[in-house]
Amino acid sequence: MLSQGFVSAAAIAASVLFILSLGGLSNQEKAKRAVWYGIIGMAVAVFFTAFGPGIGGYWLMIPMIIIGAIIGTRLARRVEMTEMPQLVAALHSFVGLAAVFVAWSADLERRRVLAARAADGVMQDFSAFAALLAHKAPDELMFLQVEVVLGIFIGAVTFTGSVVAFGKLAGKIDGKPRQLPGGHLLNAGAAVLSLLLAILYLNGAGFWTLLLLAGLAFFIGYHLIMGIGGADMPVVVSMLNSYSGWAAAAIGFTLSNDLLIVTGALVGSSGAILSYIMCKAMNRNFVNVILGGFGGSTGPAAEIEGEQVAIDANGVASALNDAESVIIVPGYGMAVAQAQSAVSDLVRKLRAAGKEVRFAIHPVAGRLPGHMNVLLAEAKVPYDIVLEMDEINDDFASTDVVIVIGSNDIVNPAAQEDPNSPIAGMPVLKVWEAKQVFISKRGQGTGYSGIENPLFYKDNSRMFYGDARESLNALLPMVD
Repeated sequence: MLSQGFVSAAAIAASVLFILSLGGLSNQEKAKRAVWYGIIGMAVAVFFTAFGPGIGGYWLMIPMIIIGAIIGTRLARRVEMTEMPQLVAALHSFVGLAAVFVAWSADLERRRVLAARAADGVMQDFSAFAALLAHKAPDELMFLQVEVVLGIFIGAVTFTGSVVAFGKLAGKIDGKPRQLPGGHLLNAGAAVLSLLLAILYLNGAGFWTLLLLAGLAFFIGYHLIMGIGGADMPVVVSMLNSYSGWAAAAIGFTLSNDLLIVTGALVGSSGAILSYIMCKAMNRNFVNVILGGFGGSTGPAAEIEGEQVAIDANGVASALNDAESVIIVPGYGMAVAQAQSAVSDLVRKLRAAGKEVRFAIHPVAGRLPGHMNVLLAEAKVPYDIVLEMDEINDDFASTDVVIVIGSNDIVNPAAQEDPNSPIAGMPVLKVWEAKQVFISKRGQGTGYSGIENPLFYKDNSRMFYGDARESLNALLPMVD
């Protein structure tokens, strides 16, 4: 068993590695090294925590760690990049549920300590955690109760919210916003009842208050995320990431684990900052995001006139051969078709012909922040031609050809032209300002969010129907 000095030193080292990991993830070229910082930091944290003072039960802990590692490895190898958003949501749910279980267990141990003190002060067969509690003063035990309440509430909201987000991202739950009759009043009522239960618990009520508190928080998490539309799921994922971090921090306070507090705070704060950045990118109010009050329209959407005009590979190739500047806008459809390699091949041919080729990345393209950047990096697309929306949005008006691959909401002019659109006010890529726009799309459907896109009906737009990878592979031989 390791001494407390070793554990404290390891906690500092792991915290530094986590900070380096977060800092490196802001740059695509440093991201791989940053991920390794995180992996090493977590390995250090788990090892030195598991073998620190007062820790036992290795006969159960070690097999569980091995089983968890095997399951995690198999899942990571099987999950495609298209499924990464729902995997992240599922992992958030585990953190939330763990917080609930730890908080429940902590309170049961607290009650054992208080019962022993009330009897004769003799404590036998106590866990290491209960032995730690036995040395705490009454006011410290009261503070523990506050930690328990926060851990249960945040953890339960994170759990059911993440489960619903997983269902929506995986297509198992309808992506449209759904709420029970009463809407936000139900959430507010559940929150008020949760507060009353917390007050009762802090004033000596039984364990039943924590069970009811968890039940209400489970409902709030479910109802909040059910009320958010599919177009806003990327923000929801980052928001739940923040919740899971704060749930982990609450566990850290309960267990007196400094490393868990630091790690949870890092995840919680970085997730909150990312949510705020994405809200700005989507012109959403941050408070409304937290309350689940967005994702729906305010009235009937504007009627769309015209028709979608199709074009074949020959027509697209001819336009590309005549163009001098090309911008490619990738979306979730590229991920579904696994077309990133074909896109990379097309870019190499166009650049070899002396054409200016760049990518325009919307902050919420795909279903996870950075989704498109990861796919393009995987396909060896040069980092310097992958530009964010603010860097390239003014260049569409002087661009010859734009190719949109599986995007819908992020190139939808209704965001600027229709105040009743579910995405009204959201900054979008102004692809319609280019001379010609080709949209690679499977069919005439509205896509994941269910929002109609007037771009598809504009005079300078043509629909390049078919699977994105197959369409691009058919196009490649015709490009000079």
